[in-house]
Amino acid sequence: MYQGKDKSSTSGESRYVQQHLANERTYLAWVRTTVTVGGLGFLAAGVVFRSTRHESAGHTLAAIAGIAAVILAGVILLLATREYFQKRDGINSDSFRSASGIIWFLFASLAVMDMLLAVLVILLLLP
Repeated sequence: MYQGKDKSSTSGESRYVQQHLANERTYLAWVRTTVTVGGLGFLAAGVVFRSTRHESAGHTLAAIAGIAAVILAGVILLLATREYFQKRDGINSDSFRSASGIIWFLFASLAVMDMLLAVLVILLLLP
């Protein structure tokens, strides 16, 4: 049988259960993003080039994109974890701070990754 506290003695985090659950769901979405970005890195690093004059450049670019994506995934996870704890403290203190920093970082990083992968695809298509 459940031996929880009386509902009249709600304080701290239990007063904001819905907000804390939403914060946890957001954190899990960031974790899924890191898994996806890391997987993209492994995919990029695993791209095999046929014998062309661009083979060496393609392998180098694939390795750079792959390593960068895996490092980016780790940085995103670190920032998301920090953001989770900041949001938790903000919820408990009844204040809100937008997560614009991590959003802009992710946008800029993924834009660079997108350009690297676009060049990689172009190199694959060249004769």
